[in-house]
Amino acid sequence: MDYLSKLENKSIYIIREAYYRFKNIALLWSIGKDSTTLLWLCRKAFFGEIPFPVIHIDTGYKFPEIYRFRDHYAKEWGLDLIIGRNEEKITEGMGPDREDKLLCCTELKTNALKKVIEKEGFKALLLGIRRDEHGIRAKERYFSPRDRDFKWNYKDQPAELWDQYNAMAQEDTHFRIHPILHMTEKDIWRYVKKEEIPSSELYFSKEGKRFRSIGCVPCCTPVDSEAQNIDEVIYELEHTHEAERAGRAQDKEDAYVMQKLRALGYM
Repeated sequence: MDYLSKLENKSIYIIREAYYRFKNIALLWSIGKDSTTLLWLCRKAFFGEIPFPVIHIDTGYKFPEIYRFRDHYAKEWGLDLIIGRNEEKITEGMGPDREDKLLCCTELKTNALKKVIEKEGFKALLLGIRRDEHGIRAKERYFSPRDRDFKWNYKDQPAELWDQYNAMAQEDTHFRIHPILHMTEKDIWRYVKKEEIPSSELYFSKEGKRFRSIGCVPCCTPVDSEAQNIDEVIYELEHTHEAERAGRAQDKEDAYVMQKLRALGYM
């Protein structure tokens, strides 16, 4: 079995294990390369169908390309799509170009997700995060409990040995499950190439610029790049020392701020 197949098998095992343990489960889809890869793995895990809802948290500040990609593939793949928005704060004019990034992310992402969970009663969420993406995410486990206030106790994470995952929780908690935690950015792109997974055009160079990480327009800055296809992206990654999220708003990506955001329930 080749390397990518081993990574795939591990992810599919975790996805099926999560679905077995939590029937009221959903997948968070940011439309980025990682969550789209996770969505693809879920389709493979269940033979082309996803037997649970897919959630997109819409801050109202996403790239137009993200919305087009979402709507096209949600229809093509027959997704049960839930769009979560904190309408009250959006109506008030809150946004990353006007507010403190910590407050904005808390209101437009974390609290928007809280509203969806409260309405739908989800007990577990599948997320496409990776350990190599950010130092704080390296502290995560595959099955990660959150309390009733969405708080994550990063100082007290359960041990995960020999593919034994903790799914025991109090009635008022939910789990975040991370099936691609073991993959790297290069693994993702190699898997995308192998599987021919659709990717947003934002990841490929236009006029010498491309995005390595996508989210809200005011929080993302493109990097210098001539990579116009997946092979060129992989080659570029093999020869760069620039952090993947270096193009994201630095006041949010600071290690302390990111740890605080994730402790409060940020994706």
